[in-house]
Order: sequence, then structure tokens, then C-alpha cells
Amino acid sequence: MNHFSFHDDELYCESVPLARIAAREGTPLYVYSRATLERHFKAFDDAFAAVRHLTCYSVKANSNIAVLRLFGRLGSGVDVVSGGEIMRALKAGIAPEKIVYSGVGKTRAEIERALESGILMFNVESAQELELISRAASEKGARARIALRVNPDVDPQTHPYISTGLKKNKFGVSIDDAFEVYERAAAMPAIEVAGIDCHIGSQITSVTPFVDALSRIKAFVQRLRALGIAVRYVDLGGGLGITYNREEPPAPDQYAAAVISELGDLDCTLILEPGRCLVGNAGCMVTRVLYTKQTELKEFVIVDAAMNDLIRPSLYDAHHTLTAVRQQHGPVVRADIVGPICESGDFLAHDREMNRPSQGDLLAVMSAGAYGFSMASNYNSRLRAAEVLVDGSEYHVIRRRETFDDLVRCEMIPGCLG
Repeated sequence: MNHFSFHDDELYCESVPLARIAAREGTPLYVYSRATLERHFKAFDDAFAAVRHLTCYSVKANSNIAVLRLFGRLGSGVDVVSGGEIMRALKAGIAPEKIVYSGVGKTRAEIERALESGILMFNVESAQELELISRAASEKGARARIALRVNPDVDPQTHPYISTGLKKNKFGVSIDDAFEVYERAAAMPAIEVAGIDCHIGSQITSVTPFVDALSRIKAFVQRLRALGIAVRYVDLGGGLGITYNREEPPAPDQYAAAVISELGDLDCTLILEPGRCLVGNAGCMVTRVLYTKQTELKEFVIVDAAMNDLIRPSLYDAHHTLTAVRQQHGPVVRADIVGPICESGDFLAHDREMNRPSQGDLLAVMSAGAYGFSMASNYNSRLRAAEVLVDGSEYHVIRRRETFDDLVRCEMIPGCLG
């Protein structure tokens, strides 16, 4: 459930009409619902109440510090994949002991920052990374808690670009090789083996891949314990999907019941890293129609949002529902909704059936709370959008719209160019 609904043919977020926000803040514009974010977090976290667990929101899905603060106040930890995400989490008030650091390419500087911050643990993705963490911790006189990201070779049945748990993917250590790496880790004085991690993909709409992965991880944990390697945490990652179009993902309680049943009496703390399922349907992107035009073969609706604002349709051919912010009753057309960028791949929808909009109308691109702004760029020197959080009958700007000065703030012309 989300808190976007029509009242008298006008789309609202909670108790605020989107047209009012767009009139004041401009477009393109990201709008998030606080009530939906809170509802989704509680539904997910409460579903695992029967077992020891820590819900670590996946920052990459939506990294605005206001969103992180909101989840942190509800008890969330975070899953991060860069030094920048660690900085964001700490700035938002997330306790360091609730931060799990994943990511296949951690740098020395990022590792040192994480050690200094006192994070819960590193999810290690290679033998060489383990060696670097060991050296960095030893030189600082510290002991780094780690889990090894084990690749269970489970097909998540999702888009190949967001599949991460197969042998051919770049992530983690093969389950066939992981035992040897754990033995090496256990012998390192500056390393504390604390857990095991896996993450098989994103936008997964069945519980079966999760259960299959956990079954393999569970057997591996028992093998480690038999050798005397204590494993206190099992990090199952994230990846639970949402409804964009006709998908029917399991509800959090169905997902939790399947996971808890498979976990059985393993006696560990379960770490979960939800991202999309918390924020995806809690946000939309509002865009304004600049022009409409009809060619011999196509009808086009040209809007002021582009692939730099929301890249999922161009990158994954992803479906996002589009709806007029004020209901239209004109003729039904089949159109491409496209942006201003000089790429044929710059589109929000292809061959979408809709009431023909007019110049100046507002459209809402739904289910844009995840991997929307967080994947935005300045391609074509376009300004990145503002972000707004709606709270009941009020809204708050949680990221101002960029200015032209922001575009060149970090650039400089060297003296040799006069």
C-alpha cells in the first residue's frame, strides 16, 4: 500500500496535491511519502519479530539523508557500498554498530574510514580484499569483524543486470572456494570472523530463490562451526521485489515466514538488507509536458524529465506506471514519453496507452522512490531534480534543485588556458 491517491480527479501524496508542490518547487521533482516509508519499514521489520534480526536498509536504493534519518529513528541499520554512503549514514545519525559494509571494490581509504567509524562488519568479497582489511586493521591496532560474501550460485529469476548470485557474476566468493578463505581469515590476528553473507539479486518476486540460497548458506555455516569457526550473523542480503506493472511479489510476512522456516534452529542473528521494497512505491517523479508531436509513424509526448533523472527505463527497459496528475478525459492515444536528452534511448515509456496530454500538463511517474534520484546524473549538463518529503498535510524540501553554479562548482580552468 502507498499513500498516493486521487481526490476529485487530482493526484495527492498523503494530503498534499502534487500539482501544488510542482507549482512551488518546479519539475522534474521527486516526491516521497513519509507515511508509506514508515508503513513499509514496520511491515518488513515486524515480520521478522520472531527471530533475532537486524534490518539494514540498503542505502543505494535511495540515499537521501532525510530518508536515512527516518529509517534510523525506526530502529534501522544500513547496508552501504561506499565511503560516501558511510558518510551519509553517519550524518543521518545511524549508529556505526548498525552499519554493514558491502561492495566488490572497497578502497584502502574507505576501509580505513569504516574501521575508524567502528562499523558492525565488512562483507568481504574476495581473498585480496580480506588481506587488505587485515593489513589496514593491523596497522591501526584494530580488529575488523568480517563476513564473507558467499556466492551460492542461485538463479534469482530477475533481469540479468541485477542478478548477483550466479557463478558468472562479479560478486562474492564461490561457495566452492569460500571454505579455504574462511580458514585463512580465522588465522589472521586482526580479523574476527563474525558471519556469512549472500545477496543473489534485486527485484526478486518469488521466495524460492531466497530459500534455496539460505539452504546452501545454512549447510555451509554448520560446516564452519564444525571446524570451530563461530558464525553469529547470517546476512541474507536484500532483493525482495515490488509491483511496477503486473508483478506479484510476496508480502513481507510471506517472505519472512519462508525464511524463518528455512533458518530453523541455526541460532544466529539474521541480517536483512531491504531497499527497493521499502522505498520504491513510496515515491514518484513529477514531470511536465513540454510538447506533443506526431510523426508519420509515432506520437510523442516530450517531457522535462529525462534519462538522467530516471534511468531505469533506458537501462533495464523497466516499466513505470505513468498517470496524469489531473485526470484527463481526452482521446486515448498510444505514445512514446520521451525526454530532452540527445539519445534515442532517452525515454520513460514506449507505446504507452494514455489520454492525450496537453502542453503544460503534469505527469506522475510512479514507483520511482528506488533507484530514481540515486542513479541520476548531470548528463547533457542537466540540473538534478529537487526531492520532497510529504508529511501529512505538509511537505519539506529534502534536496534543493541544483543550480547552474552547482554544475561547475568542482571544475576550474587552468592558468595555461589564459
